[in-house]
Amino acid sequence: MAATLAISSAVDADTPAIVDLWLRCGLTRPWNDPAADLTQARRGPNSDVLVGRDADGKLTATVMVGHDGHRGWVYYVAVDPAQQKSGFGRAMMAAAECWLSRHGILKMQLMVRADNAKVQKFYEALGYAAQERVVFARWLDGRDPTP
Repeated sequence: MAATLAISSAVDADTPAIVDLWLRCGLTRPWNDPAADLTQARRGPNSDVLVGRDADGKLTATVMVGHDGHRGWVYYVAVDPAQQKSGFGRAMMAAAECWLSRHGILKMQLMVRADNAKVQKFYEALGYAAQERVVFARWLDGRDPTP
């Protein structure tokens, strides 16, 4: 029998547990402040952070979802390492897809680091396909490019 997950929007009190989960899952980078990312995503109507709680009520999964009016994006897809392979990642992605559909967005995109084969396999199993693109970036505050 599959484990159950209660999914809802994050609230302010979830911030420490979310940041802790992102750190334990290796999703953060030195140039991004995860708490600031969380706050910004929850600020407007075009994005949200969804959290999944296990049967004991413990915050165990997240997905940051948003859109630019045309394409949807997900970030910070995380499942507690002790509960991976439970179907929670699949449930969080389904919740993000539903969130985007409710907002009239028909295409979801995501980025995976080239060396993260395990996560690439996860998304392929969900029906996502790699697309040939070159991603360009620039820090608007003058910082040097980051990897």
